[in-house]
Amino acid sequence: MTTTTAPDILGQAILAYHRGDADASLTVHCNVADDEPLPAAYFFRTLLQMPDLERLALDESRGRVLDLGAGAGCHSLELQSRGFEVKAVDVSAGAVQVMAERGVRTVARHDLFAPLPPTELPYDTILLLMNGLGLTGTLSGLDKFLAHARTLLAPGGQILATSSDVRYLYEDEDGALLLNLNGPYYGEVEYTLSYQDHTGAAFPWLFVDAALLNDAAETAGYTADFLGEDEDGQYLVRLTPTGLITNAE
Repeated sequence: MTTTTAPDILGQAILAYHRGDADASLTVHCNVADDEPLPAAYFFRTLLQMPDLERLALDESRGRVLDLGAGAGCHSLELQSRGFEVKAVDVSAGAVQVMAERGVRTVARHDLFAPLPPTELPYDTILLLMNGLGLTGTLSGLDKFLAHARTLLAPGGQILATSSDVRYLYEDEDGALLLNLNGPYYGEVEYTLSYQDHTGAAFPWLFVDAALLNDAAETAGYTADFLGEDEDGQYLVRLTPTGLITNAE
C-alpha cells in the first residue's frame, strides 16, 4: 500500500517568495465565496504594513508569547525585536523553514491542538492573528481549543485572537439573510489552497460572530473583551481564563 502526503501548498508559496519570487501567489478556493488570490508577500509584511488590529494585538502582548499559525513569522519577528521571548508554530513545514531562516529563534511544526512539553510552559500570551480563530475549524474545534489553551497559559495569561462575522455572504439584494437553519453554522466554511499547478486538501475554517464567541468563551471559563473592530467586520478579542487549569493537572 502506497501512502501520499498532501502537498504543503502554503509552504511552497512562502518558500518561493522567500527565495526571490516576488510574484508568488496562492489562490484561495472557498465553498461559499469566489476564488481569491493571496500574494505570498502578505505573510512577510512589516509592522507598518499590518492592519491596525494586528498592531494593537502586538501592543497588547505580554510575557512569553506563543504565536500559533505564524506563517512566515512577521508577528514573531516584530515581538522579538521588542525583546519578547516567542515560540512560533505552524503546521506548514515550508513556513517553519522560512521562519527559521528569517531569524525566528524558536519555531515548531505542529497544529494548535498538540500538547506542549511541560518544560516549555506556561505562556503569558497566545496569539491567533490573521483571522486566527479560523484554525480551530469548527465550533466544536473552538470549544476543544479553548479547553486546551487553558493548560498552556500562565496565571493572568491571555489569548489575543481575530475573527470575523461572515453573515454578509448569505445576504440577498435586499439585505435579508438566506441561511439554512437546519444546516451547520454559517461561519463553518471549507477552504482549499492552490499554487501553480498544485492543489492541497480541503480544510475547515471557522469565522465566528462576536456574540457566539462570547457565549463559547463564557462556557469554557473565559472572559471575552473585544478590543477593536475594522471596517470589514474583523474583530480583535482578548480571552482571559477566569480560573486556570495547570499543565500538571
